[in-house]
Amino acid sequence: MAEIDPRKKKELEDLIELLDSIHGRHTELVTVLVPSGANINAITRQLEGEKSTASNIKSTSTRKNVIAALEMIIRELKVMNKTPENGVAFYCGNISQKEGESNIQLWVHETPRPLNVKIYRCDQEFITEPLREMVAIQEVFALLVMDRQKATIGLLEGRRIKVLQTLTSGVPGKVRAGGQSSQRFHRITEGLAKDFYRRIAEEMKEIFFDMPKLKGILLGGPIPTKEDFLAEGQLVTKLKEKVIAVKDIGYVDEHGLELLVEASYEDIAEQELIVEKKILERFFDTLGKTKKAVYGVEKVKLALSRGAVDVLLMTKDIDRDLEKELEQLAEDTGAEFVLVSRDNQDGEQFVNMTKGVGAILRFALE
Repeated sequence: MAEIDPRKKKELEDLIELLDSIHGRHTELVTVLVPSGANINAITRQLEGEKSTASNIKSTSTRKNVIAALEMIIRELKVMNKTPENGVAFYCGNISQKEGESNIQLWVHETPRPLNVKIYRCDQEFITEPLREMVAIQEVFALLVMDRQKATIGLLEGRRIKVLQTLTSGVPGKVRAGGQSSQRFHRITEGLAKDFYRRIAEEMKEIFFDMPKLKGILLGGPIPTKEDFLAEGQLVTKLKEKVIAVKDIGYVDEHGLELLVEASYEDIAEQELIVEKKILERFFDTLGKTKKAVYGVEKVKLALSRGAVDVLLMTKDIDRDLEKELEQLAEDTGAEFVLVSRDNQDGEQFVNMTKGVGAILRFALE
C-alpha cells in the first residue's frame, strides 16, 4: 500500500492528537464515520432518525448539545451531496469543560485512505481508532545479522530500527589442534553451528511468521555464514521467500542492523527511513558544497517568501503555530514538505544543527 502524502499524513496525525485530547463532561461527543462508497442520503436519513431518538435524552443540556451536533453534521452532509472517494469523518460536540456551558465544535475530514467502517456514536470521547490505523505504519522489514557466534534480529518499522532478539551460539573461534583432534573439533563445531542456525530459524518463525505487515527480510553477515544459513534450509519456506536482500556485513550487533539497512537502500528504496535518509543526505551534501541550502527559522522563512525553497524539512516538535505558518508558505510556493524524525542518527543530527527547520533551495538567496 502506497504511503500517504506527508502533508496529508501530518494533517491527519494532528487532527487525531487534537480529538484524543478532548473529553466531554457527558456523552455528547458525536462521531460519524461515512465509509467509501456509502449512500450519503441514507446516512443523512439515519442521522435524522438519531436526532429524533436524542430528543428522549433525560438531561436537558446533553439533549440540547447532542441534537445541535447532529444538526451541524446533517447540514454538512446535505451540502456534500455525494460521499468523497475515500469516505469522510465527522466529529462534533460540546467541548466546554464548564457545566451548563455549550461550545459546539465540528471537524470534517476527508480521509486519505478508504474508510471501511460505518460508525455513529455518542460518547464522552471521539472514536479515532479507524483514523489511527490509516497513519499507522503499513509495512515492516525483518532484519537479521549473523555470524557463527552471534545473531541479532531486528525490525525496521517506519523510521526506527528495533532490536528484538540477540542469540549466541557457543561455537568456538579459531582452531589450533591438528590431526584427528582437528577433524573431530571441526565436526563438533559444524554441529554446533547447524544447531545455532536452527535456533535462529525458530526464533525468526516465532517473531515473523504471522506478522501481517511483513514486507520482506534483510539478511546480513560475513561470507559464507549467511549463505550457509539459507542453504541449510532451516528457515521455513514462507519466510525464505521473503528474503529480498543478502548483504556482506562485518558487524552482527545493533550497529550491524543499521549497516544492513544502509546497504539495502536500492532494495527498499520506497521505505520511509530510506526516503528520509536520502533527502537528509541531499540536504547535508548541498549545505556543504553550495549555497542552495539554508537552516534556521529566519533564513527558511526568507527563502520561502522569495519562492526559493524546493524542499522544506521540519521536525514535528517545533512550535505548532510556526509549523503551520511554514507549511502554508511551502504549499503556496509549491515546495515539497518532508517531516524529519528524531528516531535515527541522521534525524538527530539534523535537529542538532538546524533546531528543526531547514530547506533545500531552487536557487541561492545571494
